[in-house]
Amino acid sequence: MGRWITQWTPEDPEFWAAGGQRVARRNLVFSILAEHLGFSIWLLWSVVTVSLPAAGFKFTVDQLFWLVALPNLVGAFMRLPYTAAVARFGGRNWTTVSAALLLIPLGLMAYCVSTPGTPYGMFLFAAATAGLGGGNFASSMANISYFYPEARKGFALGLNAAGGNIGVAVVQFAVPAVIVTAAAPHLVNAPLLWLLPVLVAVACAWAFMDNLTVARAKMSEQLTALKSRHTWVMSFLYIGTFGSFIGYSAALPLLIKGQFAEVAWPYWAALGPLVGSVSRPVGGWLSDRIGGARVTLGVFGLMGLGVVGVLSGLSGHNFGLFLGSFGVLFVTSGIGNGSTYRMIPAIFRTEAAEAGRTELEGKRTAAAVIGLASAIGALGGFLIPRGFAISITNTGSIRTALYVFLASYAVCGVVTWWCYLRKMLVARVPNLAHARV
Repeated sequence: MGRWITQWTPEDPEFWAAGGQRVARRNLVFSILAEHLGFSIWLLWSVVTVSLPAAGFKFTVDQLFWLVALPNLVGAFMRLPYTAAVARFGGRNWTTVSAALLLIPLGLMAYCVSTPGTPYGMFLFAAATAGLGGGNFASSMANISYFYPEARKGFALGLNAAGGNIGVAVVQFAVPAVIVTAAAPHLVNAPLLWLLPVLVAVACAWAFMDNLTVARAKMSEQLTALKSRHTWVMSFLYIGTFGSFIGYSAALPLLIKGQFAEVAWPYWAALGPLVGSVSRPVGGWLSDRIGGARVTLGVFGLMGLGVVGVLSGLSGHNFGLFLGSFGVLFVTSGIGNGSTYRMIPAIFRTEAAEAGRTELEGKRTAAAVIGLASAIGALGGFLIPRGFAISITNTGSIRTALYVFLASYAVCGVVTWWCYLRKMLVARVPNLAHARV
C-alpha cells in the first residue's frame, strides 16, 4: 500500500545533493504538520479544564488535575505501538492513519462540553483519548531519523520535535480566544477549531509523504534495543527533560489560576511551552558542536535553579519571578529534549560498530530507542500534574512537589555524568566522546 522508496542512502553526498535532501525536507514538513496537531490535541484539555467550572461543571481541584494528567499517561503508552507501526506500515501510511485518529478525541470533547450533566467518567474517557495525539511524536521522530544523514540529524530531529512541541503553545494561545463569550465560556469551539486542520494533515500526509523500505524492521529487530543499558538510561533522562516540558505545560494553567488568582490575562501559561518549543532545535544544534552529554548535564543544573526560582516566587507571592523561573524550566527542558535525542543515534551507532553490526542495524535500534524513550519520558507529563495535585491535597501548597522535582534533577545530572562523561568511560570508549554523545 502506498508509495515506497527502496533505495535510500543519505550518507552518500551525491545522492543527497541529487534529490535526497529535497525528499527528506518534504517529508519533514508534513511530518511536522501532523505532529504539531497531535501535540495541540494532546494538550487541549490543559486549557479547556481551566474553564470547566465557569461553564457549569463543578469538579474538584483533584478531578481537574486528573483531566490534564490522564492524556499524558495514555499518550506515553501509545508511543510504543506508534513507534512499531512505522517499521511495520511505513512512515507515510502511519502518519496518515495517526492524523485521522485525532478526530476521535475532538468528537468526544465536543460532546462532553456541549452536553450539560455529562458525568465525570465520560470526561475522563474523552480526556484519555486525547492521548492518541501524544503517540504521534514517537512515530514521527522514528520515521524522520531515517531520512537524514548523521551530520544533519541533530538539527532535523530538533526541528521536527520543535514543530510538534510548539503545538502546545498554539493551543494555549488559541483556545482562550475562541471560547470566551460575554456570558459563559463556549467550550465546544475548542475542539471544532482543530477539525479542518486535522483533515488537511491527513490529506497532505497521504499525498506528499513517502515510505522508506530501510525503515522496515521485524519486531525481533526492534526488541534488541531492550538489551542495552543505554536504552534505559536515556529513557530515564528523557523523563527529566521532555517529561518536565509536557508536565509543566499541562499543569501551568491550573497552577497560575490556583496560586495567583488575581492574574487575569489568560495567555501567560502559553509563554512557557512557546519558549520551550523554540529552544529545542538549539539543543540539537549545540549537541552537534559540543556534545549531547555536556549539554544535557548543564540543562539539569539550570533546571534545578529554575525550581529554586519558582519556590522563591511562591514565598514572596511574586508572579513575575514565578513565571520567569518557569520560563527557565521550559527553555532548559527544551534544550535538553534536543540534546538527549541527539545522544541516542550517536550512542547506538557507536554500540553497533563495536558489536560488529551494520550501520543500518544501529539506525534501526536507535529508532526503536527513540520511541521507547519518548514513551517513558512522557510519563513525566502524568507524574508532574499528579505530583502537584497530591501536594495541594495533602499540604495545601505545591512546594513539596517542587522539592521532589528539584531532587529528581540532581539525580538526572549525576546519572548523565556517571554514564557519559566520566574520564574512565571516555578513555575506554573514545568513539563515544568523538561521536558527540
